[in-house]
Order: sequence, then structure tokens, then C-alpha cells
Amino acid sequence: MPLDTRRAAAPATDAAAALLAGLVSRGVRHLVVSPGSRSQALALVAAELERQGLVHLHVRIDERVAGFTALGIGRETGMPAVVVCTSGTAVANLVPAALEAHHAGVPLLLLTADRPPELRGVGANQTTRQPGLFRSAVRLEADLAVPAVIDGDATSEQTAELDAVAASALAAALGEGARAAGPVHLNVPFREPLAGAVPSWLAERAASGAHPAEEDADGSGALYQGGGGIGEADVAPEVEAAYVIEPGPRTVVIAGADAGAAAEQVAHDGGFPLIAEIVSGSRFGRQIVHGYRALVDDPALGGRVERVVVFGRPTLSREVTRLLMRGDVEVLAVRGPGEPVNLNGTTQAVDAVRVGSGENDRAWLGEWMRASRARTVDLSPPAPDADGLASAVPHERLGAINAEVEVMRAPLDRPALVDALWRATWPHDRLVFGSSRIVRVADELLGGKKVAVHSNRGLAGIDGTIATATGVALASQVEERPGVTRLLLGDLAFLHDIGALMLPPGETEPRLQVVVGNDGGGTIFDGLEVAEVAGDDAMARVQYTPHTARLEQLALAFGWEYHRCTTRVALDQVLTAPTGGRQLIEVPLPR
Repeated sequence: MPLDTRRAAAPATDAAAALLAGLVSRGVRHLVVSPGSRSQALALVAAELERQGLVHLHVRIDERVAGFTALGIGRETGMPAVVVCTSGTAVANLVPAALEAHHAGVPLLLLTADRPPELRGVGANQTTRQPGLFRSAVRLEADLAVPAVIDGDATSEQTAELDAVAASALAAALGEGARAAGPVHLNVPFREPLAGAVPSWLAERAASGAHPAEEDADGSGALYQGGGGIGEADVAPEVEAAYVIEPGPRTVVIAGADAGAAAEQVAHDGGFPLIAEIVSGSRFGRQIVHGYRALVDDPALGGRVERVVVFGRPTLSREVTRLLMRGDVEVLAVRGPGEPVNLNGTTQAVDAVRVGSGENDRAWLGEWMRASRARTVDLSPPAPDADGLASAVPHERLGAINAEVEVMRAPLDRPALVDALWRATWPHDRLVFGSSRIVRVADELLGGKKVAVHSNRGLAGIDGTIATATGVALASQVEERPGVTRLLLGDLAFLHDIGALMLPPGETEPRLQVVVGNDGGGTIFDGLEVAEVAGDDAMARVQYTPHTARLEQLALAFGWEYHRCTTRVALDQVLTAPTGGRQLIEVPLPR
């Protein structure tokens, strides 16, 4: 794209340059573009910023994929990525990502190109009423003025106004003046001509005064910093001292999605049992409760709980939901990135908590830990019979060999699958869970380990799961950082987002392993009420959603390396072998 050496009339490009330069100068480092006609000025400026080495540019033809890719980047870094798209239905495709960002408290910046006001509501092509489309979810929205000609430098009044818009938009996306970070929508109308030469001041303006974002290299939950829950986006949070948890009531700590290390720290300091969902980022330390669902429902343990401290957004078990709905339990919900938890109508929201100086209730913790040990599951394959393998007695040696062969040939099931992923993932890696049946298996069975975990549990939908994981991978691997991002999801969640498998040639290839537990349909419904009342035909027709999709051909079409693993040994080999790109790993599972 040529740089401007004269002041030809290019108001669309000049305005796009001023707006994007304002965002980049304040630390935005990722731009996600879905090409279109009305948005061409924004797209061409983005390309020039990439050429100058100032941003990472990601191009996606599907706006829903673009939105969730940006969401994954925001999840990993704590800084919003910018999404650029054209007008019309393109904008509507960003709604799912915007809603997830709203409910999960993830920063996101949506820049939607539009027709000028005089073309709205008069039957103009590819035109709808875009302002207000995200109103229920965004921290800030603005329908910007149609750009006029900028007079040739970066200090004009219009440039200053757009720079101020950029500053306000970034601050709002990061949660300034609100309870949490979230999405921001800037609607940008353009009149023709829709593009011109990029102004010569772009790179200097984008680089000047830049404060590069310190990306959350360990994925440990930057969204909690200065954060709070969602629900009062237009109300600034009050400064509140940490709530002091004094000894006395029998207490448990519950860590839901995105709770992070803070939940484990409070449990450790207070000597409290820690009920940590697998998607919480809190499942580590000495006080983890294994098999927590049965224990929460046990009258001798869960039935005696008097106080609960909640971090994050618990969504994976009905047992925890019932506990949080009890009127006889004091519930303290620490404001975090998601909506405030208040299932019993009397939950007290606090900005922070700390443990008082009294003596911990060791007897209470001891009861939970003994029950937890009894429910710990060892999913590792049985160790080889070393004595039998070394025996000189033929039948003893043959028996040991046959036992080893049986272990190697044993078909994978869900417990073995989640265990393999958990064991293969280390602190420099990223693990992403889709909203499938398999995340509940992982939540029920896996032990403690301090690894970076992501999941879209704001609305717990299956939308954009592959795109989100791609965004996480791209953001976590900048500057050649080590680690692999692994996504574990079911076949329907995979098929729902197959457009995210496409990666344009020339873009950085993420180290990403997409592991699909393929049971041929939505078997999560087998465990719900519908399975008890629906006939087999109706169940298959409108709930189970059977399919015959061939994942190997999809992988080939989109340029992914493909593996089909039917045994634990084969899966372990693929997961732990060095990988430099994208791998699709299919694991057939029984219904």
C-alpha cells in the first residue's frame, strides 16, 4: 500500500489511520480483519501497520471466526484485540463473541464499517441499523461522525477527536469505570471514496507514546487485576477494603471459570477445602477436593457448610449450584471478570477477601481431605510387571507380555482421554476446554496441576471454540515463546466452528493441537432430563444430532496434520511429540 506524499482527498483512510494509530500507540497489538468493501480503509491501514512491524495482523473471511479469534487473544493477554469488518450481516456475526466477552469479562474492540446516515433506512444495499446492535453487552458504543478531509498532518482537530475516541474505547474495553472488562463497539461510517493512500504520519503516530501491553505470558488470570463483575457497566466501582474472613463458620472456597490463583491462595491461608472446577485455573495446591460433586451433596459434608467464598463463575455442576442457592449458607462472591454470582438472592459481593488471624478449623478441613482422598481416581495405565517380564519361567513371562499388549491395545475412553491431555500439558502450555460433555468428565476425574486453562464459560456455548483456541495460541506464542495450545472438545462443537480451521497463507502458524472426542453426536443430552422422556427416534432427530462427517478429509482440505488415535499409547505419542504447526487429533469414543 503506497504511503501518501501529498494531501489527496482520502478522508476514509485518514480517519482509519487516526483511529487505529490511537489504539496501537496505547498498546493494542493484535488486529483481526474480515475483508469487505465498506471497511477497506481500515483494512488497508491495518496492513500498513503490520508492514511497519507495529501489530500482529490476522485475516479471517468469517466474521464470527474473527470475533472469537480476537476473544481468545483478549483472554490470553488481558488486552483487547481489534476486530474490523464491513457493514450489514457481517456485523451481526460478531454478536456471539460480543456476548461471550460481556458475560466473561474479556476485553474486545469491534470496529464496524457502515454506510453514512443518509443511506440508512432507505433501502441502500448492505445497510442495516448497526448502532445499538450490541447495546445490551458493550461497555461503550459510539456511532462516529462521517470523516472529512484531514488537512495533511497528524495534529488536525479531527485527528485529535479520533485519538480521544481511541483512548476512551480502550479504557472502556479494559473496564475503566465499570465492574469488569468487556466489549466496545465503534461504528465507523464512510462515504466514497472508500480508500486512498495511507498518510505518511501513520507509523510515527502509531509508535509515538506507545505503552506496549505486558502480555500475560503465563495466562494466570490478568483479567482479575483491577476487575470486578459485570452487570453495572456504567457505574464506577466503589473503593472497598478487603473483606476479612474470620474463623468460625464451616467454610469452603469454590473456584469457577477464570477464578485463577487467588482462590487457591485464600483456601491455603484459611485452611479451607478448595472446590475448583477444571476450568478455574485454581485446581492445584494441598486443599483440592477430589470428586467434589458427591461430597457437596453429602449431608455429612456439603450439608454442614455454613459459608462459601466464590471466585469466578461456577457452571459445571448442579451440586455446586444447589449449594449456592441455599438460604442457610452465607455466600461471599469475589467480584471477578464475569457476572456477579447471586443465586440465593442474599449473596454479598466483595472486591477482595483476606483471611483473619484466628486459628484455622483443622477438624473441618481434615474431614474434607479424608473424603477427598477416598475419591481420588488414578487414571494412569498399570505399570508393567517387571518381575514377570524378567522371569525365566515361560508362562510367567508370557503372561506379563500379554498383559502389556492388552494395555497397549485397550481402546480409549473419556477418562483416559482427559487424563492424557492433562498429563501432556505443562505451565508453558495452554489448555482450552470446549463446552462439551468431555469437560465435565475432566472436571469430575482430574487431579491438581497448575497449568493455564481457558474456556468460554461466560455463556457456555459451543460457538467459536476453535477460533478462541487459535487466538489463545497466537497470543501466547508471540516472540517465539515456547509451549503448545491444546483444545479438547466434542465433535459437534468442532463441526460448529470448522470455518476456524482456515488459516491464510503467509500468516504465523500456531502450535495448536485440536483434540476431538468423536462419539458421533451430542451425547451430553444422554445425561439430561430429555433422555428420560424422549423416544429413540425423537432423541436422535432433534437432540443427539448424529452425523457422518469425516474429519480426516476436513483436515486435509484446510491443511492440518491429521491423526486418528484409538489407544492411549498412540495418543500419548502424538501429544508429546515435537509439533511446529496445526494438528487435528480425532479420538473415536463410544456413545
